[in-house]
Amino acid sequence: MHPVILLIAQRIALGLLLLLASSALIFAGTQILPGDVAQAILGQSATPEALENLRRDLGLNDPALTRYFNWLFGAIQGDLGTALTNGKDIAESMGYRLKNTLFLAACAAIVSVPLAIFLGLLAVRYHGRWPDKAISGVTLASISVPEFLIGYIVVYFIAVKLGMFSPLAMVNDSMSFWDKLNAVALPVLVLTLVVLAHMMRMTRAAILNVMQSAYIETAELKGLSSFKIIYRHAFPNAIAPIVNVVMLNLAYLVVGVVVIEVVFVYPGMGQYLVDHVSKRDVPVVQACGLIFAAVYIGMNMIADIVSILANPRLRHPK
Repeated sequence: MHPVILLIAQRIALGLLLLLASSALIFAGTQILPGDVAQAILGQSATPEALENLRRDLGLNDPALTRYFNWLFGAIQGDLGTALTNGKDIAESMGYRLKNTLFLAACAAIVSVPLAIFLGLLAVRYHGRWPDKAISGVTLASISVPEFLIGYIVVYFIAVKLGMFSPLAMVNDSMSFWDKLNAVALPVLVLTLVVLAHMMRMTRAAILNVMQSAYIETAELKGLSSFKIIYRHAFPNAIAPIVNVVMLNLAYLVVGVVVIEVVFVYPGMGQYLVDHVSKRDVPVVQACGLIFAAVYIGMNMIADIVSILANPRLRHPK
């Protein structure tokens, strides 16, 4: 078997095993939470008989291992359970929310990824000079500030003071595409500021590491311009670590939007999760955790596969 195919198969198998382990941790984490789910649903005035009937209906009296495998097999088949608070199917309710989260993450990625790579290349081109110092200083400042604080600052100055965009990112299916873009402008701006810094600094570091290679010195001795050396020789050989950091930040855009969605009251997965955590709706928390884990592991798996395919020593073994 070709070594590339073998490595890709190993990465996929490890990703599935990691997702299985994550599902076990998610289930165990929700089960050890203090309090009684039945009591939280029925309230303090519930009778012992009513509590016992609800526990039996929810399967809370079954062994934990039995409940885990029932939940896992149902999730594999697309059945994420039923929400305790409203009795609605979780997969159906989550579909609309997940679509909104992916739309927000895609908009932020379209802006942040090309901009981060461009700024990283620009910082390398002017390494040690004022453009490099300015870009590094601004990105270091943005990565050091908590994202919720950036969100509130953006809302105050842009939405309140300048009145340019709505402070609430409310979207629905009746809105046009451009109306949705206008609604998510501020969350996209905050997410871009958050992930841009990390991607730019890693791009800069990866290319600078390649610039110390012998073949780069040979290209300089041939009289090639700095820009041509960077984009024709250094950048292609630094693509593997750049892809890794881009994929990690794309995963963060989907998984880490919880705080941003709460700040801007955006109807996505993060807001959906926070609403049901406060209501102690355990099946919804488990389903959201499993979806987030699957997205994060999937993005890391794609990054590993791209890194493998970008390695010429693996593509063309002797």
